[in-house]
Amino acid sequence: MASQKILIVDDGKTIRMQVRDMLPKNTFEVLEAQDGVEGLDMIRKERPNIVLLDFFMPRMNGWEVLEKLKANRELHAIPLVVMSGRKDEVTEKVPTLFESYEFIEKPFDQKALIGAIKSAMAKAKTRQAAAATASKPTEAAAAKSTAPAEGVQELKAQVQALIQKNAKMQAEIEAMKKQISQIMAFIKQKK
Repeated sequence: MASQKILIVDDGKTIRMQVRDMLPKNTFEVLEAQDGVEGLDMIRKERPNIVLLDFFMPRMNGWEVLEKLKANRELHAIPLVVMSGRKDEVTEKVPTLFESYEFIEKPFDQKALIGAIKSAMAKAKTRQAAAATASKPTEAAAAKSTAPAEGVQELKAQVQALIQKNAKMQAEIEAMKKQISQIMAFIKQKK
């Protein structure tokens, strides 16, 4: 029996079925919701281990769901992959979305989906660590802030940003490798 719950929130039944089929068998208990309202309700009741969330949906869109999750300390820690076929619109509406959450552009394949899930889990751990650090009272926080401590925090933030960029670049490289191999196969067929 699957020990982890994954929630697919998308108004397209076909997308939900495709994603379900792409997930490794017996790894997840798959839950489905057809819009943001239903998805948010299921998140609150079921506490899934990861959420795949369509950005553009009726009743409550993905951004509204994200805002509700961010407002809830426990739910904010859930790894989340935002899905959309309109990346430019998502970027325009929420330019900082990709810093904390993973994004996957529709249509996608199984490899891209698994990569996005792994990246979302890493980003969630970063959010949890940042929240834990921010909420823990320490001597340094109680005392007057010093320049070296600020410098260390800034360096840590920069390192984390580089790690996230690296993960994103690796995923892009893998996608490009796949495209190149497809092009090469096509060229070989034409010879």
